[in-house]
Amino acid sequence: MKSSNDERYRQIAKKIVHYRIRKGLSQDELADKIGISKSYLSKIEAPGSTKAFSLDVLFAIADGLDVDVIKFFMPIEENK
Repeated sequence: MKSSNDERYRQIAKKIVHYRIRKGLSQDELADKIGISKSYLSKIEAPGSTKAFSLDVLFAIADGLDVDVIKFFMPIEENK
């Protein structure tokens, strides 16, 4: 089912991937660190995915990456 928020989920997913790679973590490592399955994280991160997830999961991902959750809603700053 298509949601009006699909593009928002895709943009947040791209930022999760960006910050996870920048932190040097694999999907397995991040999933283990925050207590979700790797398959769930891979569905969230999948290109073109519109997998909906809760704020609790987003907060856990932000904490696991040591990133302020607000960064998932802002343009990526490459030099920071």
